[in-house]
Amino acid sequence: QVQLVESGGGLVQPGGSLRLSCAASGRIFLINGMGWYRQAPGKQRELVATITRGAITNYADSVKGRFTISRDNAKNTMYLQMNSLKPEDAAVYYCNARVIVIGEGLNERDYWGQGTQVTVSS
Repeated sequence: QVQLVESGGGLVQPGGSLRLSCAASGRIFLINGMGWYRQAPGKQRELVATITRGAITNYADSVKGRFTISRDNAKNTMYLQMNSLKPEDAAVYYCNARVIVIGEGLNERDYWGQGTQVTVSS
């Protein structure tokens, strides 16, 4: 019903930047909260940043001041600008969205993208 597709991952040197995108499509009436999460090998998935429909943001302490989350409600798209990347930022990054689906009243459904790999290495 709803698909989330991440893009923008890749290999970057320490100190470099990447911009991730998450595009939502399908039977979308409205998207409420959205967020980025990441999972490194052998570790649990962790929150990176979240953003409400009204653009209120929240960040993990480890990325504050370096990452910026944003969204374009008209395009059903979310972004993550990542600056000053560190080796410990390397992970698969997943986007998450809480979606009100057309034809299903006002119930929210939770959707995840397939993930995009971010590698930080010299």
